[in-house]
Amino acid sequence: MRYAFIRQHAQQLPVRTMCRLLAVQPSGYYAWTQRKPCGRGRGREAQTLQLIESIRLVHQRSDGRYGSPRVHQALKKQGVVCSRKRVATLMRQAQIRSTRHRQRFRIRTTDSNHEHPLSANLLNRQFAREQLNQAWVSDITYVATDEGWLYVASVMDLCSRRIIGWSTADHLRAELVTEALTKAIQQRCPTTEDLLHHSDRGVQYACGQYQAMLAQHGITCSMSRRGNCYDNASMESFFKTFKVELVYQEHYATRAEARRSIYSYIEVFYNRQRLHSSLGYRSPAEYEAELGQK
Repeated sequence: MRYAFIRQHAQQLPVRTMCRLLAVQPSGYYAWTQRKPCGRGRGREAQTLQLIESIRLVHQRSDGRYGSPRVHQALKKQGVVCSRKRVATLMRQAQIRSTRHRQRFRIRTTDSNHEHPLSANLLNRQFAREQLNQAWVSDITYVATDEGWLYVASVMDLCSRRIIGWSTADHLRAELVTEALTKAIQQRCPTTEDLLHHSDRGVQYACGQYQAMLAQHGITCSMSRRGNCYDNASMESFFKTFKVELVYQEHYATRAEARRSIYSYIEVFYNRQRLHSSLGYRSPAEYEAELGQK
């Protein structure tokens, strides 16, 4: 496999450099190139090289975000028969890696020191939902730019994990979260009286402006317990994915540049393409389409 990789990339990289990185002897590689493999060997080698190229293409289409589990699932959807272990092995040998980055700092977006009324934790960590518009969750995160912080508010439907409303601003006033909620309502047009909206206890969600919007549309409010991020674990998980797969891989000169990047990630990749393990490795759009057919 290592010899085949070296031969495949011999036009782009020095052979001796690749041999050193892959821990093989150049003499062994050159001897291998002179061999005349049997037909069966050539067939296996060709299949392996074709599988590596398929893996590379899936990985590239995800902008380098997929590791071996999601690459394997994407290949299965294409009808490619292989094991997850084989995909992981080939990715390791071909040095195809998913993007990873550690968070170095955290700023505070939640101010729960206010006098607004608070709601009970009605969601109670019941994140699994069978129908759309049964439960929405919302939260705020931040993105660094050379112009300063860009704050991002999002609303997620727990059934499909789709981001149904989001907004950005250079401030943490209530308008940031009300705009995200407005977009969610416009997209979903909820008619059920059983819709639950869950958030933390931040002043943006507890203030009269936001609570009036929830009441106007018959949406029941639920809030996490004080200082308990696990009560809103689904949104925390999304923001972690958002940071690892996008934000930590980019450097934004302006807030406008960051907004364009966020739009592409959420609307093009996350909602419509990204395979979610909690959805049986389907995208939110694909999952919702299947729900509509039942």
